Amino acid sequence: MAARSSLALGPGMAMVCIAALTTPLSAEKAPVKLICSFETGHVWSYEAGKFSNSAPSPLKFEIDDIDLEGQSAKLVIEGKEAGKLRIVRALNANHFLEVANEGFLNLTTIYDADPATPGVQPAVHSRHFGLLGQPMFAQYAGTCTIK
Repeated sequence: MAARSSLALGPGMAMVCIAALTTPLSAEKAPVKLICSFETGHVWSYEAGKFSNSAPSPLKFEIDDIDLEGQSAKLVIEGKEAGKLRIVRALNANHFLEVANEGFLNLTTIYDADPATPGVQPAVHSRHFGLLGQPMFAQYAGTCTIK
């Protein structure tokens, strides 16, 4: 029987090491404002018993007054506050959730900066809504930069 190395990590210890290497950004180091731009994506709408999709118009907005500890932020569009956001923190990402007045949901996930592109963070934005009683949803890919 082979002797077990004292340096070998069990599954539980390996998870602790991974978690230590990928802890969320501390609140002190977190940006207070992000400018997000989404150039690509798809919009799907449901009509006459089927979904159809098309390319959306580019989308740009800001996330301001980011408070990771308080899990809140503000959505700003064209310089005006457009809504309140809740924050869900994850490993290597933060999710910004908006519940619109009509109860529809918008979710923006902003990932940690890519070392190849300092200051630029990959992001995904999803919208789940309806228009005149018909289901619609959109998904965008883009980036956010710290301001």
